[in-house]
Amino acid sequence: MARIFSASVLVALLAFTVHAGEPKRVVLDVPGMNCSLCPISVKKALERVPGVFEAKADLATRSAEATFDPDRATPEALARAVTNAGYPASIRRQ
Repeated sequence: MARIFSASVLVALLAFTVHAGEPKRVVLDVPGMNCSLCPISVKKALERVPGVFEAKADLATRSAEATFDPDRATPEALARAVTNAGYPASIRRQ
């Protein structure tokens, strides 16, 4: 039974990776971060967006970064999630 379950999980994971888009990265400017708890809130807001693989926020640079599946999320949706969490954010043009 354990082998059947393990094989099923492996097949499901492989199917997911085949359909996932090439990961993209976005950097957001979040000038409203001004305390040590702000980056935690921003990071959590990004992680709640479906398709986000990794998120981080930095108080010193007042920015956030996310790696995401472009088939499931957009930079605009990520900026909107942070803004809706109370930290107006804009996409950093690189």
